[in-house]
Amino acid sequence: MKANDLKLIVKEKYGEIATQSKQQNESSCCGATGCCSSVDYTVFSESYNKIEGYNPDADLGLGCGIPTQFAGIRKGDHVLDLGSGAGNDCFVARSIVGDSGRVIGLDFTDAMLAKANENNNKLGFTNVEFVKGDIEEMPLPDKIIDVVVSNCVLNLVPDKDKAFSQIMRVLKPGGHFCVSDVVIKGNLPDKLRKNAEMYAGCVSGAIEMADYIQIIEKQGFKDVTIHKQKEIEIPVAVLTEIMSEKEIADFREENIGIYSITVSGFKN
Repeated sequence: MKANDLKLIVKEKYGEIATQSKQQNESSCCGATGCCSSVDYTVFSESYNKIEGYNPDADLGLGCGIPTQFAGIRKGDHVLDLGSGAGNDCFVARSIVGDSGRVIGLDFTDAMLAKANENNNKLGFTNVEFVKGDIEEMPLPDKIIDVVVSNCVLNLVPDKDKAFSQIMRVLKPGGHFCVSDVVIKGNLPDKLRKNAEMYAGCVSGAIEMADYIQIIEKQGFKDVTIHKQKEIEIPVAVLTEIMSEKEIADFREENIGIYSITVSGFKN
């Protein structure tokens, strides 16, 4: 599938998800026409309930970590959230940067941007802004951001080299990123990958973890650190649909799997 076709699918899918609540996503997948009922986009998500700045209206349960926990955001920082959705991580970041900082959320889905702006209007923040744009070609000037965050979005970007190149471009010297994302460890069999995609939609663009880190380092980021990783357990019921007991046992032994990771890197 061509990159532009992938982007159109992602835009359409998440435009439909934007119209639902977190509870609806949890109980009925994205609830959109043509969406397989077994997909659970919330399988990766973590609880924000005790996080300062958390706004339930902005949480659609689409994350795979809490990148702001490890991002080292400080008061007065300028923060960029890639694939900002309904604004969840932006509002958490706003609670840290305070009145003197600035938070930009970048998303290319109109419905998500509308939801984020609606949430921001209710909160009344004048230093939080939501911008329409493509992560591979960010409509932002060079060297204006202190910290870039993103939550379970970059795996959906077709060209990850371009994405991390753009992150490098918009960061100030000495700035850094901290993203949560989905990666693969080992050679996930094609038939299992297809079933995993039906079980958890965010697997679709995931790549091998070592390749993911290599892309980051190739763009010139230093002190690349994986702060947290968590295996996403695929239910036995999903595995037994396509694998024998022996194949499942071999699969478990080889430590092949799907993981959520939170990783950071610094620009010199």
